[in-house]
Amino acid sequence: MNFFVVRSAYCVLRKIKMPLVILAVFFLSSPGLIEASDEPSYGDAIIVSSISDARILVPILASDSASSDICGAVFNGLTKYDKNVRLVGDLAESWDILENGLVIVFHLRKAVLWHDGLPFTSKDVLFTYKKLVDPNVKTPYSGDFERIKSIEAVDGYTVKVTYKEPFAPALSSWGMWIMPEHILKNEDLNRTSFSRRPIGTGPYRFGSWITGQLIELVSNHDYFEGRPYIDRYAYRIIPDDATIFLELETQGVDMSTLTPLQYTRQTGSPFFRKHYNKFRYPSFGYTYMGYNLSDPKFQDLRVRQAINYAVNKDRIVNTIFFGLAEVTTGPFMKESWAYNRGVLPAAHDIAKAKSLLAEAGWKDINNDGWAEKNGKVFEFTVLVNQGNGERLRCAELIQDDLKSIGMRMKIRIVEWSALINEFINKKRYEAVIMGWFLARDPDCYDIWHSSKTREGEFNFAGYKNEEVDRLLTEGRRIFDEKKRAPIYHKIHELIYADQPYLFLYSADILPIVNSRFRNVESSPIGIGYNFIKWYVPKSEQRYR
Repeated sequence: MNFFVVRSAYCVLRKIKMPLVILAVFFLSSPGLIEASDEPSYGDAIIVSSISDARILVPILASDSASSDICGAVFNGLTKYDKNVRLVGDLAESWDILENGLVIVFHLRKAVLWHDGLPFTSKDVLFTYKKLVDPNVKTPYSGDFERIKSIEAVDGYTVKVTYKEPFAPALSSWGMWIMPEHILKNEDLNRTSFSRRPIGTGPYRFGSWITGQLIELVSNHDYFEGRPYIDRYAYRIIPDDATIFLELETQGVDMSTLTPLQYTRQTGSPFFRKHYNKFRYPSFGYTYMGYNLSDPKFQDLRVRQAINYAVNKDRIVNTIFFGLAEVTTGPFMKESWAYNRGVLPAAHDIAKAKSLLAEAGWKDINNDGWAEKNGKVFEFTVLVNQGNGERLRCAELIQDDLKSIGMRMKIRIVEWSALINEFINKKRYEAVIMGWFLARDPDCYDIWHSSKTREGEFNFAGYKNEEVDRLLTEGRRIFDEKKRAPIYHKIHELIYADQPYLFLYSADILPIVNSRFRNVESSPIGIGYNFIKWYVPKSEQRYR
């Protein structure tokens, strides 16, 4: 869980202007006091745009992209991925793998401090584990830790973890952010005020939070990997892609993710070439339209198959993304060895879609163009998060395609926090367009296993397939990639056949960063793996 490794899909809240608090915090530097130098220098601020606010900053409850972005700056795990996608130590300095993978002994870094000045120790690791497997804590991440047989603190800086059986994602799972036992041991994590004022060990300390407007972080001068050069990190909540672009044009935002239109056609001017650097790399995830499988309308496989044939995914990729995306059949990253390239997307076939609907009993009885059954038209509402223009346009194209087979699809735009808390977690929806940001290890037990359907967990669609359950469990027990691959290829095949989601596309990540920031490098894992080393020369710093 590297801070700032990749910007996942944004969401939006409401229209705002630049909050006055930024002017109070980031005083414009006086040009007369600036030294002319291109050497690494401490200072300045980075203003990053997001179209959604964070929901909750308790690390093991943070499941949306905005909350994860902030938690990734404030907290650390025991492990993390480096720029070449290799697992390296974070809070763990090293580890020993014993008994054919059944035991991991973590040797923790010493002299790491929580932001309140108290030392990080093995007690914090044990506390985090206990909360991850506590049935009263609404975490979606428990699946990775249910395979642990025992965990013990050998001493203040050594943790021994013993698994019930071999567990392939064990090391990567300990990228889970660690929480402070001394602050949270008597707290109800589902309701704690810590969720608004977190204390971690990370490179940035929490500063302030103005709901729907701004989250401010300040650099941790005592960070164990070294003080970040950038002093302040401002996470601005800006309503939509167009407004963010206007902020880029006035340099009111330093970093954002471009839309494909902006990337290909609107940022080639001399101004953008002078003031910004653009990057492009493959996404670590995919976008889909997910069904509430407890809804009778979607329980017939033929209905879900009909939708898959009816929706022209190539049109979505070419019209909205200008080719900066690929049609996907999920449920893995297309670059992953687990992705089964033998599972091909269903062809766009309206006749086939109508035939499947008719087999399921949905027919145009009144010759008015609408498919009916038992006197009711096939009608449903898809939810889209506010401010995500690409998902909204995608929904409109899907709406158009489904109309051609007699389905009446309505589109409802919902603010992000409400979408998750009031609709997804409570299963008060028919269909939703969302995306998954995936780990490098293909283990997707928490998303697809039939046991992971509680409120706050990731299998909110209610998918259940006994063979998939068995394979998900088996895939976690095998370390050899060559032996694991056929298992995940079969999972891919079965899930696509079941169509619990309409798998849509995997879009490229298109970040843009103000050119005053130096040491920004692209890598297989994104541009932010070395964020604490980004700096602005004194002569170009804008804020104090």
